[in-house]
Amino acid sequence: MNNHNVSVEFPNLPARLGGLADLAENLWWSWNPAARMLFKMIDRQAWKASVHNPDKMLRDLPREVLEAAAKKTDYIRYYDLVMSRYRKYMANRLCSLFPDADNPSQVTIAYFSAEYGLHRSLPFYAGGLGFLAGDFIKECSDLSVPLIAVGFMYPEGYVNQRISESGWQENISIQLDRNQAAISKVFDGNGNHLIVQVPVVDPPIYVAVWKVDVGRVPLYLLDTDIEENDPWNRGISARLYIGDLEQRLRQEIVLGIGGMEVLEALHVKHSIVHLNEGHAAFALLERLRDRLQNGFSQEEAFTNVRQTTVFTTHTPVPAGHDVFPFPLMDKYFRDFWPSLQMDRDTFLNLGVHPDEPNKGFNMTAFALRLSGYRNGVSKKHGEVANRMWQGLWAGEEKEGDTIDFVTNGVHVPTWIEPKMELLFNKYLGPDWQADHDNPYLWELIDEIPDEELWKTHIWLKIKLFNVIRERARQRWTNDRSHPSVALACGTLLDPSVLTIGFARRFATYKRADLILQDAERLGKLLGRQNQPIQIVFAGKAHPADDPGKIMLQKIFNAARNPDFNGRIAFVEDYGEQIAQYLVHGVDVWLNNPLSPMEACGTSGMKASLNGVPQCSIPDGWWLEAYNGENGWSFDGGHTEGSRDKIDADLLYQVLEEKIIPLYYQVDEYGIPSGWVRVMKHAIKSTAAQFSARRMVREYVEKFYSKAARFTTEVA
Repeated sequence: MNNHNVSVEFPNLPARLGGLADLAENLWWSWNPAARMLFKMIDRQAWKASVHNPDKMLRDLPREVLEAAAKKTDYIRYYDLVMSRYRKYMANRLCSLFPDADNPSQVTIAYFSAEYGLHRSLPFYAGGLGFLAGDFIKECSDLSVPLIAVGFMYPEGYVNQRISESGWQENISIQLDRNQAAISKVFDGNGNHLIVQVPVVDPPIYVAVWKVDVGRVPLYLLDTDIEENDPWNRGISARLYIGDLEQRLRQEIVLGIGGMEVLEALHVKHSIVHLNEGHAAFALLERLRDRLQNGFSQEEAFTNVRQTTVFTTHTPVPAGHDVFPFPLMDKYFRDFWPSLQMDRDTFLNLGVHPDEPNKGFNMTAFALRLSGYRNGVSKKHGEVANRMWQGLWAGEEKEGDTIDFVTNGVHVPTWIEPKMELLFNKYLGPDWQADHDNPYLWELIDEIPDEELWKTHIWLKIKLFNVIRERARQRWTNDRSHPSVALACGTLLDPSVLTIGFARRFATYKRADLILQDAERLGKLLGRQNQPIQIVFAGKAHPADDPGKIMLQKIFNAARNPDFNGRIAFVEDYGEQIAQYLVHGVDVWLNNPLSPMEACGTSGMKASLNGVPQCSIPDGWWLEAYNGENGWSFDGGHTEGSRDKIDADLLYQVLEEKIIPLYYQVDEYGIPSGWVRVMKHAIKSTAAQFSARRMVREYVEKFYSKAARFTTEVA
């Protein structure tokens, strides 16, 4: 590979602690508590002030503080241990998951995603799709799966949220400081920042290439905010999911075709492409063109691309699939389709949905046609996807479903709370993480005394409330906001009260306001004398989604309403950090989308992993997970009438008759043993079956190992 990364410099770092520079620049530390403790031990306040970002912390700390740490025997002993573990991890790149490949060492997967949820210091995510991608590449790193990831550098991120006194979401622009995050420039052979021209587009668009090390997996990020581009082109990668349709098309051209061009410039040979949703599907056009230029016939090129392409669709909502008008496609691709040996109609028909032939070029339809391995992200979603897209294969002989499924999972080391991890170390054994996708291991959860598990949970709950109150205090202090805003942000929450958490993207189909359907009935539940409940909401609406913002405003104003006794809170600016606290610290995780519009959902997995049971509509992963003992399910199975009213009534009923009585029923020692039993079942039924390790193994077994048989010399 004819490039190298700039050596990141931390001028204040003494030579004895030089390894911290390498560690800070590899996100391995983000899912290893011992590595995070290595930074925290230097200066706890500085760690907190950096918002748990070691890159920023090392740059901000005075040299004398770091030199003092280098002179402490106990710190050096711990430092040497952690660094030895890190180096051993990075050196072990042997993957044994491709037994059927002719040459396993030549199997490399190029993974494309429009967003990655990795850490709060890298705001390249909007929601579940991004965190799925982040968890996926972390687990590929842990399993040494030979994967290279491609995405976008978004200097403005997605949405930085602030709620006005009226309850309306305001979008605050905060520019990413590339010098205080684990990002490094990629340099060309001449020592210059690597700049690549994107094919297809004229006038030309250029991308600068950056790199994030995610354990053993390199993530290459494309950045159009460079002086070689004109202002409109510079903004292509400014933020996620640009609303302007033409700019959105240009963004997807840059990600797909530009991403392939970047891999070629890096001399990265890959044998398989995996598209995480359709945003990068134009990469398949570049794969076709490469093969045609290398002597393949058109039929051979199409066959080989299909044989080596995996496509994962996450979206059961029709409006969630990108569709571009034909005139717009003409504008950008009229000079491209001749290189594919196609005329206009043949090219555009690759993206036509047969049920809507005049609507435009559908990126999901296109990706499905050119992918030999296709999957939804839960069993139910696989069924829904097959119904949605069955018209693509009308009249063709097919055995079984054309779209398979791999149910999503979560990266256990990332989402397990360190306090809970210590408890598992004690009763499951110190090496439990090495075998965490073994369901038999988790039967040992029953060995944990109820009192210990409950005390750990209460500790995490208090930690959550302290964080919420501190955020509310800072908002009130820094912005001089109205006192009712501070109250709505959670200052009146009580850790002794049954706490329900609802945190996700504020799309209307997710029905964040379902529990507010009957204000009088809810008020009685919130204000019960001896058995009250309280609710913590968090989430962002898309900047262009006014219905989502109206729903959010409704909830925020309910949180300010004194009739609800201060027992509703809305936590601003939901992101990875507050998500960690919420899935660890609430008592119940609530999920109530309109079925079957939840493709999978992973936040409930993260909560259940930490002993927080879910109460949910039977949709997505919960259809596979719910067993009657690990949480609660409610749904009338109705097709007529007011679904919201019926589902709300069922939610109130399950709260009144099952959840609330069980939570407040304690034994002579003050432990709700019945509730703790549900917590244990939640952990046991989730930790192995809904882990990213199980998920990645399934992708390898179902798709990658089969696609590896068709590898060619063409990238």
